[in-house]
Amino acid sequence: MRQSYTRRRTDTLDYLQSMLGQLRNMAEAERCDMLTYLIEMAYVEVSDIIRGERPMRTHNTGAGSPNGVPGRAPVRR
Repeated sequence: MRQSYTRRRTDTLDYLQSMLGQLRNMAEAERCDMLTYLIEMAYVEVSDIIRGERPMRTHNTGAGSPNGVPGRAPVRR
């Protein structure tokens, strides 16, 4: 069970990295400098997670926010 989760997680992270690389190239081709930079930061982040240099989550992700996103109201359904 744990091995299937690990494999799925690895596949997902690899896919994210690939898509971010493509998006970065597209943004760069359109000369969208800020967008290129932000996508590059996401690419570096996923690369660090894949290498085990950064956790997927931080301990205090939301600074007390109920849904984990600072400055955003909780999602109500």
